[in-house]
Order: sequence, then structure tokens, then C-alpha cells
Amino acid sequence: MKNFIGGVVNFLKEEDGPTAVEYAVMLALIVVVCLTAITALGTNTNAKFEEVGAALTSN
Repeated sequence: MKNFIGGVVNFLKEEDGPTAVEYAVMLALIVVVCLTAITALGTNTNAKFEEVGAALTSN
């Protein structure tokens, strides 16, 4: 039982685990920012196309 507990403690003390988790969190944040930017750009582009389309049909 001591061996098992010692193994768990060593696993929690390793530096590789937190580093991988930090990279995963950073990647998730980057993906969220990219999706937000793409959504905003798409919304603005769609509004501009609708404005141009309305201007063309009214003439």
C-alpha cells in the first residue's frame, strides 16, 4: 500500500503533467478567441453584403 501511495505522490509531483495541462488550456483559449473573431468578422461581412444588396435592388 505504501508503494501505491508513494507512486501517486510522485506522479503528482512530476513537472510534465502540469505543463501538458497548461498547454491544453492555452490552446483552448486560443481556439475560443479565433472562433469569436471569425464569428464577428462573418457577422460584419454579412451585414455589409446585405447593405450592398439592398442598395443595388433599390436603384
